[in-house]
Amino acid sequence: MKFHEFNFHKDLAKGVKIAGFKEPSPIQEMAIPIIEEGRDLVAQAHTGTGKTAAFGLPMLDKLAKGEIERALVITPTRELATQVSDELYHLGRFAGIRTLTVYGGVGYGRQIALIHKGVQIVVATPGRLKDLYRKGKIDVFNPEIVVLDEADEMLDMGFLEEIKEIFEYIPQNRQTLLFSATMPEPIKELANHILYQPEFISVVGDEETTNNVIDQRYYVINENQRDEAIVKLLETEDTNKCIIFCRMKREVDRLTEHLQALGFNAAGLHGDLEQQDREVIIKAYRRGETKIMVATDVAARGLDVKDVTHVFNYHIPFDPQSYVHRIGRTGRAGKSGQAITLVTTEEFRELQRIQKEVGAQMRLATIQGGEMLDNESIDYLIDKIRDLSVHPEASRLLEALNDIDRTLLLEKLLSNVIEGEHHHIGSQIGFDQSDVDEMMENYTNEQKATRNNNRRKKRR
Repeated sequence: MKFHEFNFHKDLAKGVKIAGFKEPSPIQEMAIPIIEEGRDLVAQAHTGTGKTAAFGLPMLDKLAKGEIERALVITPTRELATQVSDELYHLGRFAGIRTLTVYGGVGYGRQIALIHKGVQIVVATPGRLKDLYRKGKIDVFNPEIVVLDEADEMLDMGFLEEIKEIFEYIPQNRQTLLFSATMPEPIKELANHILYQPEFISVVGDEETTNNVIDQRYYVINENQRDEAIVKLLETEDTNKCIIFCRMKREVDRLTEHLQALGFNAAGLHGDLEQQDREVIIKAYRRGETKIMVATDVAARGLDVKDVTHVFNYHIPFDPQSYVHRIGRTGRAGKSGQAITLVTTEEFRELQRIQKEVGAQMRLATIQGGEMLDNESIDYLIDKIRDLSVHPEASRLLEALNDIDRTLLLEKLLSNVIEGEHHHIGSQIGFDQSDVDEMMENYTNEQKATRNNNRRKKRR
């Protein structure tokens, strides 16, 4: 199917052509005819599948043809609201369709004034929109189409009650569209509450939980190797834009400063930043002026940037769904992506749980650190060699090797020692499969021993 087969208004068709749209994605091909017919819709699709155009194009078409006068899109974050608004503006600009982004952190005055002047599309976050409706500031805005974008993200961020309240202010004779990557029970209940006999479509297979075009791997490291590992990966991976996820704000600040000191083009993003600073950072990243974004989960929610080749989990996420959301920032629109997770032996069980719950195909990998030894590694090896005991058969073996030059023999033996100590001296970052198997066996035995000791104590 081609986009011209949708018979959009000629001014909208011009915007579609300039945007480079030729063939609709699966979600667009399924959703657009349903929306054009005026039916309510529940659509399950991941970010990056073209869902903004899936709801935006038929909505813009109805506005361009005069079938409706107002439309509302509700998104979980300011970043996503800005992004959706920009895309709708560019698609509908030849039809003279005006859009407005409404979110907190800025003054009410301009937003209210523009709504009263008659903007056709408002893209808003739940908190600010609820406040405007509750205070009676935008009673004149009665949208005929309402879109809930990234509904599961709004649930995760605690916006469900705000959404329900907002729908109390919106006219009943509306068309409602709900888009969500996942369909937890509260989202299904919300859909039953605010939609009327909706059509259900999905471009997510029953078994699909993580994108199959994303190569997912993990490195089992020591805790003190995290910085070394992430630097080595940034040096060796062919990255365009990448995101490094940290658990806490202070980790974002520290790691960003560390990478910048090493000459990497990195910026940090977390919730403590002022809105203006956040927007500057995101715009620079979107334009490619910044190549590395170090971020917390909350800061990166709704962040949709093209050409993100790599996602790094500096720390393993707290839950499986966070893992899915994180790695979903790469591998967009059918392009391949890389998702790389750093995990310690203590965290390995948690990684296995995530792997099982989301059905992820992860592979173990190691990072080769090169052949040069730093002074710390040399000192470590000297102490190690001095402490070695002499095997009783060493003399006989040395005598049998008398045909080899003594210096060459010594270098061969020292090379063997170096290879045997590679985990401790940086020639390889990350444990291989045999090491992981051995560590997990030891961990299991320790757990069993602990449980047995606890049982004996209880009997006493």
